[in-house]
Amino acid sequence: MTSGAGSPVAPPESPPNTRRLFFTVFPSIMLPMFMAMSDQTIVASALPAIAGALGDVERISWPVVAYLLAMTIAAPVYGYLGDRFGRRRLMLLALCVYICSSLACAFAPSILLLALARFMQGLGGGGLMSLSQALIGEAVPPRQRGQFQGYLAGIAVSASAFGPVAGVFLTELFGWRAIFLMNVPVGILAILLTLRLKPRPVVRQGEWHFDFPGLFYFICLVVPVLLALDQIRAFDVERRPLILAMLVTAVVAFVLLMRREWKTETPLLPVRLFRQSAIWRADLMTACHGATLVSLVAFLPIYLRAARQASPADISFVLLVVTTAIGIGSVTTGRIVSRTGRTMIFPSIGMMVTACLIIIFALYSHALSIGQIAALLTLNAISMGTVMGVAQVTVQTAAGPHALGQAAASVQLSRSVGASLGTATIGTVLFASMAWRDPEAARLFGAILNDTQAALSSLPAQRAADVREGVSDAFRAAFLALALFPIVGSLLAWSNPMRRV
Repeated sequence: MTSGAGSPVAPPESPPNTRRLFFTVFPSIMLPMFMAMSDQTIVASALPAIAGALGDVERISWPVVAYLLAMTIAAPVYGYLGDRFGRRRLMLLALCVYICSSLACAFAPSILLLALARFMQGLGGGGLMSLSQALIGEAVPPRQRGQFQGYLAGIAVSASAFGPVAGVFLTELFGWRAIFLMNVPVGILAILLTLRLKPRPVVRQGEWHFDFPGLFYFICLVVPVLLALDQIRAFDVERRPLILAMLVTAVVAFVLLMRREWKTETPLLPVRLFRQSAIWRADLMTACHGATLVSLVAFLPIYLRAARQASPADISFVLLVVTTAIGIGSVTTGRIVSRTGRTMIFPSIGMMVTACLIIIFALYSHALSIGQIAALLTLNAISMGTVMGVAQVTVQTAAGPHALGQAAASVQLSRSVGASLGTATIGTVLFASMAWRDPEAARLFGAILNDTQAALSSLPAQRAADVREGVSDAFRAAFLALALFPIVGSLLAWSNPMRRV
């Protein structure tokens, strides 16, 4: 075919077959993401068994905190290195680190060495998460990324729900070390699937220098913040000087980090990307979503147990429904984005619906049955499923092909920081409200969680009723505070200038 001037005209490039692209790309990316996400929750269910076997109970939270710290630190590093040296190559490296550190976890003889091995495992897990997102942007055309991001969001939510169930099952049948040994064959399979991905040429611009000062300042920012948030949850007045010192350290590190990242030619964090309104608004929206989702999943079982005396079966049913609904919302949103090209309209409406449903839940959940609570939270979870895929598509599209890794890592970092900050904030509101409303309810809260009837049996009937009411009021205040996060997230989505891809 020729134009009027006789010059040949290339036929329009046909879009790749979606089905073929799915079976080529998705399995290779899905399994590493599933491993990293499930490992955040699978260990929590095995902590009692680990404490019984290794002792040192006062440090039993260290393996969980170490993994979270390492993942938060590693995500931007892998994004940075992936843009420079190739994301497929870095994914293979992250899988090797993950497998080797899983073996170290399985044979750890003490809590301290287990925490160290978990930190190394988190360094691999952070790469699995950020690189999975970036590989979607690398291998999938922009118009189809929404559909694949929806699938990936569904996998992430399913993995979070799978973790506790698998942890209990493996621990009871084979012992707690089996939850780490399981990662070895699964990791080898993930390596084989990653090798199926086509290597992509890497465009290197100028001489490369790793931003070691930026990494140091970033660690000095993230570690004190997360540790301070963990201390705030304890709500111990005697820890205020320690919390203040950690926050001051974090502020100083933040100032030095921003100064460094703006001046260096090869920054660790994509601060120059934040000049684009579409990127920083999408990242902040992701932080609000992470705060909402993680806080809800964390405090919902506690509420059902303490305020509603729900059985473990009822609590498991509600959580299963919620996590399934989020996956449905994520996949559905991704498919609609791929077909229409519209993006921000979905979280704009979805997060506002989430806020309204959380307010309804806070005000009227005491009058609802477990089935009605599950139905209400199902609608809420579907609306929350409209966010993460859209955020990734928006940030990756705005960043361009040469900064996909840093863009994807910025979304994961925002979600992690938002989840930590949101959980600490809601926990503070819950326990502060309980202590202000009824100090005895706060004092008895731990016993109420274990056995409500036994904890309140020694109190007069009227006093026991007052304690129950105090607990319910505290949760009402916490859930009302929780609604602020999706409200802010919705406003950020409405004001985002990139509304189509």
